[in-house]
Amino acid sequence: MSFFTKVFGGKKDSSIPTTAEAIQKLRETEEMLIKKQDFLESKIEQEILTARKNGTKNKRAAIQALKRKKRYEKQLQQIDGTLSTIEMQREALESANTNTAVLTTMKNAADALKAAHQHMDVDQVHDMMDDIAEQQDVAKEISDAISNPVAFGQDIDEDELEKELEELEQEELDKELLGIQNTDELPTVPVTTFPNVPAKKTKPKQEEDDDLKELEQWAS
Repeated sequence: MSFFTKVFGGKKDSSIPTTAEAIQKLRETEEMLIKKQDFLESKIEQEILTARKNGTKNKRAAIQALKRKKRYEKQLQQIDGTLSTIEMQREALESANTNTAVLTTMKNAADALKAAHQHMDVDQVHDMMDDIAEQQDVAKEISDAISNPVAFGQDIDEDELEKELEELEQEELDKELLGIQNTDELPTVPVTTFPNVPAKKTKPKQEEDDDLKELEQWAS
């Protein structure tokens, strides 16, 4: 018997509860015991009050109250131990339930993978991949053929074109050697700055008349 058969496929006794049912029962038992704890704690407090009330008045009643308190405390201690055991058992079941869920998921995945592979044959897969590679090669050849430019003008002599290019280059070189350059710029004219000449002072008219009279007297 395989591991998965032991976990999932084995025949189950209907009287045995599932892990989820067992966990639920343990939680219900925990709740019931906790309620009983609260009840016993309240009874213990009540017996303590009774013992204090009758301590000086009725010693017998006080002692009986303390005896009952001791029994309640013992029951409370037993419940504490039981709760600890139930808690550990519940945690173990919850862990087992989690593991079962994980294993169930893994088994379902394995079954799905197996079912998927049942429709596949390794040789067929290899043949399909070869066909794909072959079609890709064909597609590449078609693309290369389409992208290759149509060979127009193949009758042109390449040597003749090179000779024409050399003549053009030689023509440009000759122009450079002869200094022939196309330009619209004129030579720059130097700018000369002349010194400022002071303007000749003009005599007033009265002074000119006096000088003329003096010259005439001297001449006579």
